[in-house]
Amino acid sequence: MAAKFAEELIATPGGKVHLDKWDPKDTLGWQKNHKMKASLAKAIEKLDQLQYLLYAEHKHALLIVLQGLDAAGKDGTIRHVMSGVNPQGCRVTSFKQPNSEELTHDFLWRVHRAVPSVGDIGIFNRSHYEDVLVARVHNLVPKDVWSRRYAQINDFERILGENNVKILKFFLHISKDEQKRRFAQRIDDKDRQWKISEADFADRKFWEDYTAAYEAVLSKCSAEYAPWYIIPADKKWFRNLAVSHIIVETLEKLRMKFPAPSVDIGKIKLT
Repeated sequence: MAAKFAEELIATPGGKVHLDKWDPKDTLGWQKNHKMKASLAKAIEKLDQLQYLLYAEHKHALLIVLQGLDAAGKDGTIRHVMSGVNPQGCRVTSFKQPNSEELTHDFLWRVHRAVPSVGDIGIFNRSHYEDVLVARVHNLVPKDVWSRRYAQINDFERILGENNVKILKFFLHISKDEQKRRFAQRIDDKDRQWKISEADFADRKFWEDYTAAYEAVLSKCSAEYAPWYIIPADKKWFRNLAVSHIIVETLEKLRMKFPAPSVDIGKIKLT
C-alpha cells in the first residue's frame, strides 16, 4: 500500500500540473477506521527505526520540504508524522521574512545553511520556494528575477542530491472552503487564536494567484532527485497517512545498513 501513495501523488517530473484536477478531499479509497489508524501507527514506528538506521549508517541526510497555503497543516504534519523520531537527529527550520544579514546574500544562502548533516533529518516549514511564491504573488521582486529562480532551485537541489541529501517535497493541497472552515475554528478556539494573523485572511484574495504560482513550482521543480508530492490535505488523517508512508518508502529505498563495529566484539570482556 505504501508504494501506491508515492505513485498516485507524485507530480510527475517534466509534466504539467493543473491543481483543479487534484481533489483536496481525495483519500485514495482509504477511510478513517481502525485499518487506517493501524497503518499510520506502523508507518510512524517504522520511521523511528529508519531514523536510527540513518543516523548509524551516517551516509545520507533526509530533507523534507513542507509547503501549502495558510491552514493547510504544515505544523500538524510535523507534530503527528514525526512524533516518534528522536529530536536529537531532527531539526525543523521555518523560513520567515529575510533579516538584514540574509538580504545581503543570494536567496539560497540561508537555505543552504539549514540543510541537514548526514545522519540527520531536516524539515523545512516553508522553504526556498517562498521566493517563487510570495515573491511572485506580491511582486516583491521583478518577474525577470523570480522567473530565473526555478532553474537556480533545481540546480541547488541537484547538488544536494549528488551529495547524498535525499529531498522530499510535499505540497499540502487544501480547498478554499476547508481553509475558511479552519480559520473559523481558530477564531472560536481560544487556544488557537494566537495563530490568527491579518495576512492569512488578506491572502485569501490572492487564491487564484497562489494557485498559479504553485502550479508553476510543481511543474518546473519536480525532479527524480527531488520530487514533489501533491498531498490532498482536507482530511488531516489522510494527510498524515500519505506523508508518513512516502517518507518510510523513500528511506527504505536507500537500502541502509548498520556499519560494522569498530572493535572486535569477541574480545570484549565485561568485568
